[in-house]
Amino acid sequence: MVIIISFSCSLPERNCDNFHSGKFYSETEVNGVKYKTIFSRDNSNIQVEKFEDKIDSSKVRWVNNCEMILSPLNPNSIKEKKNILIKILSTTDSSYTYEYSYLGENKKLKAQAIRTE
Repeated sequence: MVIIISFSCSLPERNCDNFHSGKFYSETEVNGVKYKTIFSRDNSNIQVEKFEDKIDSSKVRWVNNCEMILSPLNPNSIKEKKNILIKILSTTDSSYTYEYSYLGENKKLKAQAIRTE
């Protein structure tokens, strides 16, 4: 007699399509300081973000269903010219957890975005 044991490995839910557009709120902590951001993405692949009382816009390029590259449209400095890679790690019906980094850099930070509308 052969007994087959099945282990259930549950992968995190990733319905990334649900978050390609919409309005969101995000908080992240860097070196003990909390940063709050409000942003929106629309179907024209533009993201508008309000961060520390500044409004910025980026072009969104979806690399695959769950990863995007943000390219700032009006950078004011060399650092602001850097593209940002965002990878959605898991989703719920109203939020997603993601990691982000400057494109080509190894240091990654995690945050959560919550749909506001």
